[in-house]
Amino acid sequence: MTTWGLAATILAPAPKVLRFAAYHLEHGAHRLYIYLDAPNDVAFDHLKAHPKIRVQTCDTAHWERLGGKRPGKHQVRQAMNATHAYQRRTEVDWLIHMDVDEFLVPAAPIADLLGALPAQQTTARVRPMELLGGSDTAFKAFIPAGPARRTIVNEIYRTFGAYIKGGFLSHVAGKVFVRKGLDDISIQIHNAFQNGNQLDGDADIAQIALAHCHAPSWDAWRAAFAYRHAKGSYRSELRPATPPDQGGMSLHDLFAHLYDDQGENGLHAFYDEVIGDSPTLRARLSKHGLLREVDLALEAALARHFPDAAV
Repeated sequence: MTTWGLAATILAPAPKVLRFAAYHLEHGAHRLYIYLDAPNDVAFDHLKAHPKIRVQTCDTAHWERLGGKRPGKHQVRQAMNATHAYQRRTEVDWLIHMDVDEFLVPAAPIADLLGALPAQQTTARVRPMELLGGSDTAFKAFIPAGPARRTIVNEIYRTFGAYIKGGFLSHVAGKVFVRKGLDDISIQIHNAFQNGNQLDGDADIAQIALAHCHAPSWDAWRAAFAYRHAKGSYRSELRPATPPDQGGMSLHDLFAHLYDDQGENGLHAFYDEVIGDSPTLRARLSKHGLLREVDLALEAALARHFPDAAV
């Protein structure tokens, strides 16, 4: 039987960590490699007690074992930990790196879908769908790359469509499963490399979506905004969705402009059009077949896999 696991570097409250773990155990993960980016005794104790979970607190000793000091950028820490998980003794056939706000949503058992892939295929990509802020169940679906994507995005997001790739506030690249047992593999956030070269030839698994809960509410989005703008998914070095010579602007620059020009009202206008759950956005998504309703049932999974967790 094909087995799979995930690696995640997490800085989050214990309830969020345990719901993430419980959900993927519920969906058949054979092994979870959880790296706690800061001490979290409550999460650690529950994770450590589960036979399918390997948990590590990323303290000074951990980074020394990986060859040096703690990297300043969280993206580097994620990549180092994911690569470390891949290089461990083989316990699964496939491994994927994920974030704590991402959840695999399969149309069939994940193990079966991975097991049906050709033996020569080394990676398999899952594409995201993005949660509408204020909803627990409504997601905007991934729009495949192609000439129609830009037209669709501009029809749905009439003010800000030119600034968001694929209609998403966060990534459209998704995450990749990597077949275990390959030599000289390093895992990055959205890709995998062998001998320094990106593994190519991967195919999307259309039967698995990556539910990305990037902005569950206005308050949550606003609370994370400053960090994301400076160091995260809206940082200055990321390329704009539309080239500047075609009128494009990076999200970093767009948000700076909106805030300088309109303050909180500018950011809220962006949120309301692009992220926030509303009848208008749902109607526009539905017109293009892009509205998805998914109940992740996180509380039920938590109760089954961590029944003693008082969270």
